[in-house]
Amino acid sequence: MGIEPFSLHVADEVLTDLDERLARTRLLTDSPRRPYSGMSSGYLATLVDSWRTFDWRARERWLNAHPQFLADVGDARIHFAHLRSADPDAPALLVMHGWPHTFALQLAFADLLPDFHVVVASFPGFAFSPTYDDGPLTETRLATIMHVLMTDVLGYRRYVTYGEDVSANVNDLIAATHPDHVAGILVTHAHFPSREERALLTRPDEVAFFERIATWGDAHGAYGHVQATRPDTLATALHDSPAGLLAWLAEKLVEWSDTPKGDPEAVERLISRERILTEAMIYWVTGSIGTSFRTYYEGADTPGPLPPVDVPASIHIQRHEADYPESLARHHYRDIRTFERLERGGHFAVAEVPADMADRARAFAHELRLFD
Repeated sequence: MGIEPFSLHVADEVLTDLDERLARTRLLTDSPRRPYSGMSSGYLATLVDSWRTFDWRARERWLNAHPQFLADVGDARIHFAHLRSADPDAPALLVMHGWPHTFALQLAFADLLPDFHVVVASFPGFAFSPTYDDGPLTETRLATIMHVLMTDVLGYRRYVTYGEDVSANVNDLIAATHPDHVAGILVTHAHFPSREERALLTRPDEVAFFERIATWGDAHGAYGHVQATRPDTLATALHDSPAGLLAWLAEKLVEWSDTPKGDPEAVERLISRERILTEAMIYWVTGSIGTSFRTYYEGADTPGPLPPVDVPASIHIQRHEADYPESLARHHYRDIRTFERLERGGHFAVAEVPADMADRARAFAHELRLFD
């Protein structure tokens, strides 16, 4: 299978066009009595101004300092960063993103793990991975692609796996279906039973948790419904307007990170403005916002029942699911080595608190004797 080095260089004319579009941005004022949102007109105006003066070439050099590649993985072509340890016998770790972030948001975490071989992969249709056209982009298909990348393409006999958001179920599937190759699973988004399975729950804490999740979805889940039902209409607007794209992406980084409501700029205590603008820039220059929606309308975000995970699991419940019942984890993960609730870190845990999560990944690998 072919592997070739990848280096990013955005053409000057693309940057000029972006600046011209940002200069013509028509910003709105906040609507009176509007529902809560992670975005405000004032914060968006600040981000747009910062994007216009953003030193992209310096950021591009930083990204390119992380060895990146494109590889043929069966019938897919996958972009990934591959940070090799100086120790050839170091343990391997697969890191997978969710939506709306890209591999770039997880590089700070990878940089803190020089004692691992870290692979930070881009799902098909995200960042620099071309879209996958040979059938639906289901979680089962994604799990197969990621496992083949780690084993057949990169040659790792065993590895630890980590996923979050739309890659959380992919994470579980890889561990459940390839126990001979997965040494352990690192979890911040613990398993959710399917809708059918939830209907059969009777424990009060489990029922209460999913009632809260449903209430949250009613108030804040419109983005997912639109991406699942009218993806191309939304994508057309975001593909044409960098300010609109920035608002759509940054709102979720604000809302889902472990920061107080009502203060959008507080997100930058955990995810810097430079990192937020890097995410927006990658989506803009690749034109990948539309293809990133596929996991919503092709079913990967609404899974059916998943098989249990028998490999060792290290579970660290992120703050936005702090009331997740331990009983659910015990039912799904059959060999839990650690179960804890994070004191810091929300939906994007390895991006928000990378040092904390790097310490946890390292402790887990030591417990599994992967450094021996």
